[in-house]
Amino acid sequence: MRIGVVSDTHMPSRAKGLPAALVAGLKGVDRILHAGDFTSPDVIAMLEELAPLDAVMGNNDGEDIYRRFGRRKVLELAGYRIGLIHGDGYGRTTEERARAAFSEDPPDVIIFGHSHVPYKAVDQGVLMFNPGSPTDKRRQPAFSYGILELGDTLTAEHYFYTDKS
Repeated sequence: MRIGVVSDTHMPSRAKGLPAALVAGLKGVDRILHAGDFTSPDVIAMLEELAPLDAVMGNNDGEDIYRRFGRRKVLELAGYRIGLIHGDGYGRTTEERARAAFSEDPPDVIIFGHSHVPYKAVDQGVLMFNPGSPTDKRRQPAFSYGILELGDTLTAEHYFYTDKS
C-alpha cells in the first residue's frame, strides 16, 4: 500500500492550488493522510480528487474540519497501526508532543505536522514522520511531502521541490 503524507497546506494563504510537484508525486497513491492545517475545506476536495483522504485537524483549521476528522486518530492500514495528529500545543517539541499523544498504546508510525520541518526518526520502535509542508517551507530549503510504503516492511521517504506552482 502506497500512502501520500501531507501536512500544513495553509491554503489559500500560502498557495492558490496544489503544487504541480505534489500532484505528480501523489499520483497513484492508495490513500492520502493529511496531518492538519488545511485552513480551508476546499483543500479536502482537491486532495480527494487524487485519492481517498483521511486527516486530522490542525490548530489553524475550523470547526467544520474538526467535526469531519477530529484531532487525533489511529488507523489500521495493511497490517500497520498509524497514529495521526497535528502536534500543536505548549511545552516540549512538536515531536515530543506527537509521541506523548500516543504513549498509552504506541502505533507503528506517528504522522504529525505543525512545525513545517520534515522529520523522520525511530523513537522507541515507533517511526516518527513529519512530511513538512508542500506550500509553506518557512526556513527550510524546499517544500516537501512524504510517501509511506506499507508492505512486508514499512518505509517512509520525503520528497522535495522548490517551485510550488
